[in-house]
Amino acid sequence: MENIILASSSPRRQEILKMLRIPFQVIAPNLDESLYTTKNPLELPEVLAKAKVQAVVRTLPPKQVIPWVLGADTLVVMNQKIYGKPKDPGEALTFLKELQGQTHQVVTSLALYNGRTHVATMSTSIAKVTFAPMSDEEIEWYLDTGDWHGAAGGYRIQGLAACFVTKIEGTSSCVVGLPIFELYDMLKKQGYSIID
Repeated sequence: MENIILASSSPRRQEILKMLRIPFQVIAPNLDESLYTTKNPLELPEVLAKAKVQAVVRTLPPKQVIPWVLGADTLVVMNQKIYGKPKDPGEALTFLKELQGQTHQVVTSLALYNGRTHVATMSTSIAKVTFAPMSDEEIEWYLDTGDWHGAAGGYRIQGLAACFVTKIEGTSSCVVGLPIFELYDMLKKQGYSIID
């Protein structure tokens, strides 16, 4: 299999690629995500995933053959409000107080750049996550674990936040940040087989 450049430093995304036995290297994009906006919050992950791919492609030497570049972005959305990565424990606290006892959407978009065709294809997965009501004590306990750091919405479904999730509609890999079916389908349509 050909090497894929992962335009993300996310350990969870790396774990999924390793599980799928896809060879990859990480080149984290130099991108100020706050500069990107859309009218519809559900479209922002697609805009950011594509921007991450473009940022990485621009940094590569002009004569370098670029086989594949994969970008991804995940956001939590509830009532048209975007919950990105909290900048500090105070913002994480605010996020969790608003999300507890509610159902929100997790939107993960993928952008796959094919170096042969010079075209990026897109795919988006949406899951609904329902949190149980959480006491202030439970929220403080979770924040003290540090598990919220660097995670959209201030939580990681594959971590201790699972204690409070009552229901997921959709795939857990979408919530983790790299929807496996969508990735497999995109690669297959581009002629990249992981089952050879």
